[in-house]
Amino acid sequence: MINRRGIHDIGWAAPLQRRRAVLWLAAGLCLAACSDDGVPAPAPAEAVLPVSLATVAPAFGANELRISGTVRLKRETALGFNAPGRIAAITVLEGEQVRQGQVLARLDLTSLDASTSTAQAELVRAQADHARLQGLFDKGWVTAPRVETARASLDSARARLRQTRFDEGLGVIRAPSSGTVLRRPLEPGQIVQPGQTVLVVGEASSGMVLRLPVADGDVARLRLGQPATVVLPALGDAPIIATVSEIGARGDDATGTFRVELSLPASANLRSGLIGEARLMLSAPPQGVAGSAERDLASVPATALFSVRADEGFVYVHDAATGRVRLRQVAVGAVRDNAVIITGGLKQGEHVVTSGPDRLRDGMRVKVAA
Repeated sequence: MINRRGIHDIGWAAPLQRRRAVLWLAAGLCLAACSDDGVPAPAPAEAVLPVSLATVAPAFGANELRISGTVRLKRETALGFNAPGRIAAITVLEGEQVRQGQVLARLDLTSLDASTSTAQAELVRAQADHARLQGLFDKGWVTAPRVETARASLDSARARLRQTRFDEGLGVIRAPSSGTVLRRPLEPGQIVQPGQTVLVVGEASSGMVLRLPVADGDVARLRLGQPATVVLPALGDAPIIATVSEIGARGDDATGTFRVELSLPASANLRSGLIGEARLMLSAPPQGVAGSAERDLASVPATALFSVRADEGFVYVHDAATGRVRLRQVAVGAVRDNAVIITGGLKQGEHVVTSGPDRLRDGMRVKVAA
C-alpha cells in the first residue's frame, strides 16, 4: 500500500529530472555552437564565382557583322567553243599564267572544214543558178518569181558560208586578257557542245575581291565604299583593310542571300578560292524600314541564353549595386551570326552574364572577371 508521503515524494522528483535534462541539452548546444575558448564559430563564407559580362546592345544599332566568304578575281571568264566537236588540244594547266591572245585550246577542225567546203560548194551552185535564171529572165523566157527564188538561195548560201567560217575561227580559244587559268574541267579527246566551259581564266588586272553571302536584313545596312577588316587564315592572322565595292541588287533564288564584294589590296599571295572572314559595321536601318518599336529591340551574345524553348529563354542579369545576379525570363527573336535578338525582358544598357550560367543561382554573389 502506498501512503500519502510516498505519492508526494514521487510527484516532486519528476519535475526535477525534467529540469536536469533541459540543462544538459542547453549545455550541449552551447558546446556545439562555441569554440574551445567559448567564442562563437563564424558562419561559412558565401561562395563568389567569377563571371564575364556583356552589355545589352540595340538590335538595330551600329552592330558588327562577321561573315565568311571566298576570295575571287573580279572578272573570271568561262571560255568555250562556238560549235560542237572533239577537243584536239588544251595547251595550259590550272594555275598557269597566260598572256592576252595566247592560244589555250583547239578544236578538231575536220568537221568544221567539211562544213565550210560544203557551204562553199553550195554558194558556187547558187551563184550559177542565179546567173542562168537572170539571163533567161532578161530574154523573157522565165518569170520574175523564179529569179527571186534563185536570189534568195544565193543569199542563204552566202550566210551559211559566213557562219561556218565564223565557227571555224572560234575553233581556237585564245586568252581574252592576261591572267591565270583557274579551272580546266575538260581534257583533250572529249566531245563538247557549243558554249560548254573548257577553261576559266581570271583577269589579273581586274583585282581580287572577297565575295560574301549577306542576309537581306543586313544588306540594306551596308554602303558602297565603307571599310571592312578581312582575315585570311591561310595567310596568317594579320588583318587586311578592304572596301565594299559591290552590293548585289538581286537575292539568290536558292539561298535568299545577296552577294557583296569587298575589294582587296593587290598582293602576290592572294589566290582565288581562299576562305576569309570579314568584319563590317552595320549602320542603323533607313527611315521607314524599322519603326520605333523595332529600334527598341535588344541583342545579347548567344552564350548569355540558356534553357531556350521556342521563343523564350533565361538570362542572368548582373546588379552592380549588390554584386548579385538575378534570373530573368526573356522573349527570344531572330538569331544572327554574332547575337540573338531579344524582343522582351531586357533593356538596352543592362549587363548579362555570358560565362557559366549553369553554375549560378538566383541571387548569388559574383565577381566580374577582367
